[in-house]
Amino acid sequence: MSNHSLEISVTDYHTAGEPFRIVESGFPEIVGQIVLDKRASAIGNQELEKVRLLLVNEPRGHADMYGGFIVESNDSGADFGVLFWHGDGYSTACGHGTIALGAWAVDTGRVTANPDGETTVTIDVPSGRVQAIVRQEAGVTTQISFKNIFSHSIAENVSVELASGKTVTVDVGYGGANYASLNVEQLGLTVEPQHLDELIKVGREIKWTLNESPESNSQEDPRLNGIYGTIIYEDLAASASQLHQRNVTIYADGRVDRSPCGSGTATRIAQLNHAGKLTVAMTLIHDSIIGSRFTGRIAQEVIEHETAGVIPVISGNAFCTGTSKFTLNRHDELGTGFSLR
Repeated sequence: MSNHSLEISVTDYHTAGEPFRIVESGFPEIVGQIVLDKRASAIGNQELEKVRLLLVNEPRGHADMYGGFIVESNDSGADFGVLFWHGDGYSTACGHGTIALGAWAVDTGRVTANPDGETTVTIDVPSGRVQAIVRQEAGVTTQISFKNIFSHSIAENVSVELASGKTVTVDVGYGGANYASLNVEQLGLTVEPQHLDELIKVGREIKWTLNESPESNSQEDPRLNGIYGTIIYEDLAASASQLHQRNVTIYADGRVDRSPCGSGTATRIAQLNHAGKLTVAMTLIHDSIIGSRFTGRIAQEVIEHETAGVIPVISGNAFCTGTSKFTLNRHDELGTGFSLR
């Protein structure tokens, strides 16, 4: 008789340095008519919670681990669906994960690829239907573009008083999740690793201060509301054809995105367009705190429900880092693991 009470096989990718752990099977059934419904039922599923904790916690994961459960799509219009998860639960959107899933779908043959052209992988996520457009040359993936849902600005110059007594102003926008954006100049810092502890502290504080605010309620479905994260950005350069910024996104409860953050980049594109700083003819060069890069552009300016916004496209790439079978020994006193942060 096996001593294993859990056995889960995964495929790991990274997108611009940010991990994405893909689980295709071996987890309990997740009920729900559409992926957003499945997310709601997953939150209260204790057996599924054991799997999520096993995969995100140490010693099998780490504080900033990210991944997704592959589920059925909403209908036949998508190739599959996904529930995004992290150390604190389930998110409504994940651009870096969408890019990784595009690579995975092509690498595994789940979606038949054009070896000398573009292949569109359509994915249902909690916030809607997105696409990963995989570009290949001679069978080698050279770029993956994440085409997001309608993204828009919500509010500008929202004041937040920090515990230090300092007051900062942030802009709030939506790119599949709600984000507060803060120019790092207000902190007298730069977006560099040596300042990460302070950036985490401030980003976490802003998120929780605004999480129940009117600005956090931008969507008709309340399951998409709340402030998911804080984007702390730094202006690097600007020209008539492009903007160049560096950012670190502090999401959930103090988690750190190593990539430039896909849904966060979508939000920044919408905010910059709203402010008149980024047009359809321009490109946003968006770097992360580790120096990795996404490029973003506006596929279309649109109006939905009397709100002006954009359909953003964010480009990068993702690479498989390995496959693993994680097990939980029923006699393991640490159970599904632990987190030191």
